[in-house]
Amino acid sequence: MKIIIAGAGEVGFHLAKLLSFESQNITLIDQDKESLTYADTHLDIKVIKGDATSINILNEAQIGASDLMIAVTASETSNITICLLAKQLGCKRTIARISNTEFIEHKDNLKFTSLGIDELISPEELAADEIQLLLEQAGFSDTYEFEDGALTMVGTTLKKGAPFIGKSVKEVANIFPDFAFMPIALQRKGTQYTLIPRGDTHFKEGDHAYFITIKNGVDQLYKLTGREKEEIKNVMILGGSKVGYKTARDLCGNRFNVKLIEKNKTKAIDIAEDLPNALIINGDGRNVELLDEEDIDEMDAFISVTGNSETNIMSCLVAKSRNIKKTIALVENMDYFQLSHSIGIDTLINKKLLAANNIFRHIRRGEVVALTKLNNMNAEILEFIVTPGSKITGKKIKDLEFPRSAIIGGVVRNDEGIIALGDFIIQVGDKVVVCCLPRSIKKVENMFF
Repeated sequence: MKIIIAGAGEVGFHLAKLLSFESQNITLIDQDKESLTYADTHLDIKVIKGDATSINILNEAQIGASDLMIAVTASETSNITICLLAKQLGCKRTIARISNTEFIEHKDNLKFTSLGIDELISPEELAADEIQLLLEQAGFSDTYEFEDGALTMVGTTLKKGAPFIGKSVKEVANIFPDFAFMPIALQRKGTQYTLIPRGDTHFKEGDHAYFITIKNGVDQLYKLTGREKEEIKNVMILGGSKVGYKTARDLCGNRFNVKLIEKNKTKAIDIAEDLPNALIINGDGRNVELLDEEDIDEMDAFISVTGNSETNIMSCLVAKSRNIKKTIALVENMDYFQLSHSIGIDTLINKKLLAANNIFRHIRRGEVVALTKLNNMNAEILEFIVTPGSKITGKKIKDLEFPRSAIIGGVVRNDEGIIALGDFIIQVGDKVVVCCLPRSIKKVENMFF
């Protein structure tokens, strides 16, 4: 595919990096010379310095022969304009990054596709949705739903005394034959090495493990992993950013008790008028005395989503010292994203990485319908639709030449989640969830292509 990316910021660079590994034909456009120089020296791509809203620049990038335009500059208006121009100049498909979530809420009425924009991506909306899902499964550090929850992925650290400890995957399956789950990735305590578990892999105390389970299997996993299902009702949000506002609005709609702290007085007043069911406090959330005055000890969850990563991390550490059940920090720096478990915060989220992964599923070979990256691990989860021409169609899982560094976590058939074992036969129309390390992605894709 010939792909043009407008914007060499973190989203654009991350996408270009992922796609360059796929041997795609990538052109990156930006006005910032320093960002382009870094990308040019680190990635096997073409770079063009200039304004992507310029028709001359787009023609220089050969927009008319392009399969996809991804506009992820910092300007929402520019992204929309770039996609409109790209479509008019012959680009087959366009994706625009936006910050105004109203566009997505009303996209069916506004008919963006007729204007030339095929997909709208809002990092803020993706982050808010991720936070809400994390609160719904508060006992786990990471969650992701496939096909409206037909299959659910959860990540957790195995505690001392958990029934898993000291047993192999095969032994656990024999001891608990009625429990529908599949371990898909492990990271040993104190290491950065990601392991795709097999039948003879043993669980150890302190392992950070990811599992795929069916709709009713999440409660079972709580028991097996030694976690408690914690009810989250009282939530404190630090920061009235777009992510903070949308999170507060969504949580109020789901009957959570929400306190939101915002430093800017005007913004705090505006949010209070829009969200009458939330308690809005005008103050500096970095002030520990203020947090104590607002009864931080009585909160079930603390979410820090200010524009400063360090503030978010430090405030979550303060909350954790008060024994709050769930802490979530929004971080802008990709490097921080790898640190959540080592520094004691339950979950770090990066809205740019969420956006890049969401966009990336439009480019994957084969019929990829979902993609996510495991937090803290060098592994990806992909969901494929099985087509008549797929190499795995009509075959038993145990007969597939699947790479050692990949595993089928589950299958969705007729909207029902299935934990598929060796004798399960893959059929056309199945949606197959696969966890794999980067080195095996191409081989896995070829099996579904």
